[in-house]
Amino acid sequence: MGLDYFRDRLFDLLNDSEGMGIADLNTDEPNGLLIVRTEDRNVFEIVCQQAAEKEGRWMTAN
Repeated sequence: MGLDYFRDRLFDLLNDSEGMGIADLNTDEPNGLLIVRTEDRNVFEIVCQQAAEKEGRWMTAN
């Protein structure tokens, strides 16, 4: 599964979710972000980056 596919599916899951109180959902593709605004006006940024295992730990790939 590639990063773009994963990000698109995550967007779809959040967009179709009920009961989470999501008022708006946007993407900032150049920065790999999903931006979520909730009904109570909180804003969250979800960073989508490819990660790789390094010595038994997950590290962000550069």
